[in-house]
Amino acid sequence: MIQNSEERNKKQEYIILLVLGTMIALGPFSIDAYLPGFESIAQDFNTTISQIGLTLTSYFIGISLGQLAYGPIMDKFGRKKPLLIGLGLYLLSALSCMYSPNLEWLIISRFFLAVGAAAGMVAAKAIIRDIFPVNEVAGAISVLMLIMGGAPIIAPTVGSFIIDSFGWKMIFLFLAMFCALMIISVTKFLPESIVPDRKVDLKPKQVAIKYFGILTHPKFSSFAFSGSFAIGAMFAYISDAPKLFMGNYDLSQKEFGILFGLNAGGLILGSQINRLFLRKYTTLQITLFNSMILVILSGLFLINSIFEFGFMTTAVLLFFMLFLLGFQNPNTTALSLEPFEKKAGRASALIGSLKMVLGALTSFMVSFFHTSSTIPLAIILLTCLFLSSLLLFMFSRKQKESLNLSEA
Repeated sequence: MIQNSEERNKKQEYIILLVLGTMIALGPFSIDAYLPGFESIAQDFNTTISQIGLTLTSYFIGISLGQLAYGPIMDKFGRKKPLLIGLGLYLLSALSCMYSPNLEWLIISRFFLAVGAAAGMVAAKAIIRDIFPVNEVAGAISVLMLIMGGAPIIAPTVGSFIIDSFGWKMIFLFLAMFCALMIISVTKFLPESIVPDRKVDLKPKQVAIKYFGILTHPKFSSFAFSGSFAIGAMFAYISDAPKLFMGNYDLSQKEFGILFGLNAGGLILGSQINRLFLRKYTTLQITLFNSMILVILSGLFLINSIFEFGFMTTAVLLFFMLFLLGFQNPNTTALSLEPFEKKAGRASALIGSLKMVLGALTSFMVSFFHTSSTIPLAIILLTCLFLSSLLLFMFSRKQKESLNLSEA
């Protein structure tokens, strides 16, 4: 009976991970599926690809603010009801994007699309922290990345096919239908993972105080900001990828979709190899080592940008950077959440918000420094990855100093 009970629990955990992974795949799909359509959207609205990049910036702002709102709400009312409301908002916003009459409408609709998607991002990490032991969180998040990781691989290809066959607006109809399926899945398969805490105060001042308390926790701040800078580097690449590959290297929409998918495959591959390394090394050891390699690779990318070694060198360096970022995201997230249990919703929201703030900032900077050169992208990547590594090593050093003092 015990064995059967354990088997049922494992089966339920896999179902939950499948639902959560598929649900937060809405995020990558919301970004990657319409990237190949930047040129078509720019032509329809009589503007530049750089201006279309503002729809990414508004998305990052919306997903950042949305996560901050959902954190305390999900701690107070549970995970499931706010999640369903968020998915409902996403569905309506996707339809609004589809019928956008101008660029301004699309920018605003993308903002609300992101607010809806934020519910899934907060719920996914919080539910994992609710149901998995602390030492299994990084592994569970890596599994989540495997499930959701198919999205960045197939999204540009799906997007290219839909755009070529039906036009860019049908991308958002596809997203609305995807969201409708997720609403059904969440309703049917996802259990409530916590007992709602009605004592959670939703007054803005109290919410801010609680968030500040989480933010100033030494372990949280070190790993959350380190992970955020790493994500900032990733979104700088995502924002610049259409211009870089279709503009600088004259790739077609389909070729861009394939290349973008291969790079996303590197990210997923890294997240899964991370699970194997976690059996032998600590989460911190893996994260520290990878951060050093990322700084070296970003330095090489800057050299490549200055001397223009060509398409192949650029593609290979970006692939390996994304491969190593596949290690960093689940590990820094797990280390950030480790000190929290009852506040998992708010901690998860704050992590996600910080990451999206950096994503919005780097995507805006890439759009602002719109040149044919890859030097601005290279400088942003190197800066973000250097700061990420610096925070990790500062925490590690403080940890060693504290251990030495306690032993003395």
